[in-house]
Amino acid sequence: MPISSFTHGAVDAFRNLGDFASDLGEPTIRLGVTGLARSGKTVFITALVHNLMAQARMPFFDAVAHGRVLRVYLEPQPDDQVPRFDYERHMADLTATPPRWPESTRRISQLRLAIEYETQKFWKRQLGYTRLNIDIVDYPGEWLLDLPLLQLDYSEWSRAALEQSGAANRKEAAKDWHAALTEVDPATPADEATAQRLSDLFKAYLRDARAASHGLSTLPPGRFLMPGDLEGSPALTFTPLDAKGAESFAKGALWAMMARRYEAYKTHVVRPFFRDHFARLGRQIVLIDVLAALNGGKPAVADLERAMTEILERFRTGANSLWSSLFAPRIDRIVFAATKADHLHHTSHDRLQAILALLAEDAMERANYAGAEVKALALAAIRATREGIAKKNGESLPCIVGYPLLGEMIGRRHFDGSEPFAIFPGDLPANPEIALRHPHAQPDDVRFVRFLPPDPIKLPAGGFAPFPNIRLDRALQALIGDRLA
Repeated sequence: MPISSFTHGAVDAFRNLGDFASDLGEPTIRLGVTGLARSGKTVFITALVHNLMAQARMPFFDAVAHGRVLRVYLEPQPDDQVPRFDYERHMADLTATPPRWPESTRRISQLRLAIEYETQKFWKRQLGYTRLNIDIVDYPGEWLLDLPLLQLDYSEWSRAALEQSGAANRKEAAKDWHAALTEVDPATPADEATAQRLSDLFKAYLRDARAASHGLSTLPPGRFLMPGDLEGSPALTFTPLDAKGAESFAKGALWAMMARRYEAYKTHVVRPFFRDHFARLGRQIVLIDVLAALNGGKPAVADLERAMTEILERFRTGANSLWSSLFAPRIDRIVFAATKADHLHHTSHDRLQAILALLAEDAMERANYAGAEVKALALAAIRATREGIAKKNGESLPCIVGYPLLGEMIGRRHFDGSEPFAIFPGDLPANPEIALRHPHAQPDDVRFVRFLPPDPIKLPAGGFAPFPNIRLDRALQALIGDRLA
């Protein structure tokens, strides 16, 4: 074993031991919140915190439903080097006039939520366990998809990325990058202008493949789509190249420059994320925009299924023993959540949940086998629609009513965000196999559009009423309910 690996392992073990000792005095859960772009991570965290602090009615979250939660408040976060999740700014967005959705997650952030509660367990009362800290760690799901890169060298990654970009559902997005690659010899001397041009075209291909028209999910390197403070750095300025003849390329060749930068990306971006944040999580929720994938058709659904499997393979799952708690904590509870359930009538919520469960079936079985508890849910952290009935040709149709976002469209109808509209989104199939496995899984008459946030309700005593939601309480019960018993 390399001495560096031993040193890193020892450092990690001592840090985990410190976390465990701290948890004995002040019980804490590190809750990871992740999901691919536009899955609703920022909205989920903001709504979760606001509902708890505002003492919202949550009938399926046992500690709240039974009146045992006494007080919930924010505390300074424990990791000084991690940006704070800007809860106050996101609340300001949601309660503005008019309200607006907060900006999406672009980097890792953290927030500590303290819950004071009455315990039902005798031994907890004797030890004075009446408070639980929830350290919420918000990070882009795209970064998770980078972890497999740790097992691949530059040549292996290049071959896989080029093969993937040649798939039928990616060719169009990759055509400009492919054209540029045919004009470049990897054996030529390294040139910064060439490296920049190829890298920019590669990133443009990744962005286009992720766009709504394609809706693809497996698009590493994740920081190419969400660079944060690394934008423009050499570690983010590389591209896959044709690996034929790579063993004979000179040290000063373009190939060598790209390979060096790829290794720098793994060393300075991927490994620190795994070591400092990901490996320390105890609970995890993965938010998934299943409806966007259904809109993208069968290729997007297949790509999402592959992404979910790859994401869960990265988790260190299983029941925690004393040994693992001391030196290598595991994620022992995971929730997969299909977001934006409010874009459907309630009669399709269970169907959306069943589709998600089938999408995540292999991943969930693997985690269950390891001893972790895994649950699939359909939810909306903030409900942007209400339900109604519309008449069409004498038939009553169950509709959702809301303000479609500017630019959304159904058929030839374009929305400008200024007026409410009743939409019959269609019914998801009762059999999830039909939605996922058949060549024409997505019927043409099923439509999903995005909506403006609901108008906030100001309280006479100050502050705002909890946002309406769908099944947020069930998600909380699955994630932390056992720790508040």
